Amino acid sequence: MNCSIRYIDEFRDPATARALIGRIRQDAGDHPARLMEVCGTHTVAIARSGIRPLLSGAVTMVSGPGCPVCVTPDGYIDAAIALGREKGALLASFGDMLRVPGKTSSLEREKGKGLDLRVVYSPLDAVALAAETRSREVVFLGVGFETTAPAIAGAIRTAAQQRVANFSVLSSVRTIPEAMGVLAADPEVRIEGFLCPAHVSAIIGADAYLPVAEAHRIPCVVAGFEPLDILMGISMLVRQIREGAARVENEYTRVATRGGNRKAQELVADVFVPCDTGWRGIGVIRASGLRISERYAAFDAEGKFGVPVVYTPERTACRCGDVLKGKILPGDCPLFGKACVPDEPYGPCMVSSEGTCAAHYRYGAS
Repeated sequence: MNCSIRYIDEFRDPATARALIGRIRQDAGDHPARLMEVCGTHTVAIARSGIRPLLSGAVTMVSGPGCPVCVTPDGYIDAAIALGREKGALLASFGDMLRVPGKTSSLEREKGKGLDLRVVYSPLDAVALAAETRSREVVFLGVGFETTAPAIAGAIRTAAQQRVANFSVLSSVRTIPEAMGVLAADPEVRIEGFLCPAHVSAIIGADAYLPVAEAHRIPCVVAGFEPLDILMGISMLVRQIREGAARVENEYTRVATRGGNRKAQELVADVFVPCDTGWRGIGVIRASGLRISERYAAFDAEGKFGVPVVYTPERTACRCGDVLKGKILPGDCPLFGKACVPDEPYGPCMVSSEGTCAAHYRYGAS
């Protein structure tokens, strides 16, 4: 279908959407498919477009851990605050990290108490800030998935080349396929197909999901963010389930390729190495993190200042962890819409604009 579509309005055509919904219902038959969209941007797009109720009875869509802010453990926030408070670092961060709760506080609260924190729009902005502020350490809070990993790696390499010695990164970069493998193996989640993230796939390529599809016999489809992208991706998944297949397919061919962005991959491989890391609400996932390599150890804030990021399972009434694993819908959490709302978020899934709880609250998707 996508080969003949060129303009944005065509990806929102009601007649084509109705035809795709009819096809999905026909292929699903008497067996409603349980699918997971992994990406937070997909979660928002699905909620905003009203896709869930349109497919009711044929497809159950559950949301996965594709919001980097949501899966950042509270120990990371605590370490960032300690760098600013105890080590005197100037913190630089993307704006969506400010309200994420740590164990006892958040960056936003600490900023209100005088913590020196600057919101930046690019990791390179933090390098420039460090170059202008040579008397102080500037620590960039490097949170994200494979999409932001190249930009963070590029900032570290730039700082090394320009000898900006007072710049470092507190890394919290995670990789999506490893988390998908854990969820695929969880019998409580019961995923029958994955709608794979578009932006991540542009970097790592569609073939990165082959191990998940082959090991767990689960279809995977890379899809874009427009309504017809999503419906086509769902249709491709339901067709595979009907056929008993477990292939990796790519609906988003206008951007994502099988092999991904090789230059970005080489940059990430130069600066980072895989490591085990904790995901908020999920636990420690083997080889699902990226830590700064020994070659660039001088820019690793965790090692440079001896402030470790400690992961411990949360003990809270908030059920963000079960939401992130697709085990419950946001409305099943006792805090949702009561003690936890966008203006006063209790858990990270309500903090981020890409969080599942925030999307369900805003668009009434529960």
